[in-house]
Amino acid sequence: QVQLVESGGGLVQAGGSLRLSCAASGFIFDIYAMGWYRQAPGKQRELVAAITSGGSTNYADSVQGRFTISRDNAKNTVYLQMNSLKPEDTAVYYCNAQPKPLPFWGQGTQVTVSS
Repeated sequence: QVQLVESGGGLVQAGGSLRLSCAASGFIFDIYAMGWYRQAPGKQRELVAAITSGGSTNYADSVQGRFTISRDNAKNTVYLQMNSLKPEDTAVYYCNAQPKPLPFWGQGTQVTVSS
């Protein structure tokens, strides 16, 4: 079955960095465009970064220039390097296919940025 396992979150001070990983299984990973989504308390889940099967990337305006998405198809893994973190980046981060997510979400990984 489809599994998406996110890791790498934590508590960091503003201006710090984190690298998130998402290990995928149960589907043909390398033909899917993938994305990192986040959901802050009381807010809807939003897409913050996306990468096509060929490696083209796109970012939300709020993270452009600070976050970098990448993928390793040999390892069925997608990454999110987050630099210059801000308190407003605090959220649970999830990975999934995009533009249409698979009908399954992992547990996510909590990112908390203190001011």
